[in-house]
Amino acid sequence: MSSSSHDSSTPPAPRGDAVFGTGAGASQDKALFTPGPLTTSATVKAAMLRDLGSRDEAFLDLVRDVRRRLLALAGVPDGASPSAFTALPLQGSGTYGVEAMVTTALPRTGGRLLVLVNGAYGARLAEIARVAAIEVEVLVTPENEAIDPAAVARALAASPATTHVALVHCETTTGILNPLEEVARVVAAAGRSLLVDAMSSFGALAIDLATTPVDWLVSSANKCIEGVPGFCFVLARRSVLETCGPHARSVSLDLFAQWRALEANGQFRFTPPTHAFLAFRQALDELDAEGGREARRARYAANQARIVAGMVALGFQVYLDPAVQSPIITTFRYPEHPAFRFEAFYRGLSERGFAIYPGKLTDAACFRIGSVGHIELPQVEGLLAAVPQVLRELGCELEGGVRS
Repeated sequence: MSSSSHDSSTPPAPRGDAVFGTGAGASQDKALFTPGPLTTSATVKAAMLRDLGSRDEAFLDLVRDVRRRLLALAGVPDGASPSAFTALPLQGSGTYGVEAMVTTALPRTGGRLLVLVNGAYGARLAEIARVAAIEVEVLVTPENEAIDPAAVARALAASPATTHVALVHCETTTGILNPLEEVARVVAAAGRSLLVDAMSSFGALAIDLATTPVDWLVSSANKCIEGVPGFCFVLARRSVLETCGPHARSVSLDLFAQWRALEANGQFRFTPPTHAFLAFRQALDELDAEGGREARRARYAANQARIVAGMVALGFQVYLDPAVQSPIITTFRYPEHPAFRFEAFYRGLSERGFAIYPGKLTDAACFRIGSVGHIELPQVEGLLAAVPQVLRELGCELEGGVRS
């Protein structure tokens, strides 16, 4: 196969921005096949074209509405019963939320955290605990295997000093989906408290806090709800949160203090991301209009299935077993071809309007393609048409691949 530029007999692939773009500036936007920030709708972006004061009643009403709707999305009503949850928005990225959750939940003395690790984000969670001087141990599982609830039970039985367990629901290092409900039951049976990083799952995958014994759950505005970056949020069991006043290791990441402020007057303690909140409310409206969590999951699953089928037909190999694969992001191995260079492959797709994601594995050369965000099958087809064009430019014909 020639390494020269586009074959004149093959029509150019649709550009990501040309297929997707609507509204001012859309012609400059790439289709983001990443785990977040994600491609957002023109109406979500337009919702930010308004200024609100942090103490304006309109903004306080907005925060109350968002908090209520987050709880509803998690399957639990807000209320005063001991089992009720509260939603705590916090400025910053998802990692800020993870750090706030860990450093608020774990007591300064007597707390010990077991982190279930099968990817980079579990490892980061353990690092957060270590830096905060929290006693931590890790249960490491291979990156291509889901967390085993039986192994968690054994680890807890062997470590009676452990008070809390942390799990990444969808580990976007690979796209693997860990068994949240099964792990939660094991942790609850052992009398420990479960912290969940649901960064890449909340809003699309099934999470029901009314029936699943989870005390803390964290996610971010710019993931499956398809808002813009600017804030994260933690859903915390009220009866547990009420005991956490003395725990904080940080002023700005103190979720107990944030809760007290929000409950007292509806205000953030520090400057809130007003524009990101306006976008998030619009994103929640669009999630509802799409048909809610199940409809969004179905769209993501359709995107992911088509991406996998198309990439495999082109000669790429999927890293994970389909039994543990989430519909959020898929990891592909680098092809064993001397001409393949990921940086050039990435650049070629980017020039055509498509952004993919580098790999993060410790034991395999790979890259990732997300299937989430305001992306539908036309953008997926555009990406799949662009891939063989870039491979030809690289002089990289894959064994078993279908010519396109």
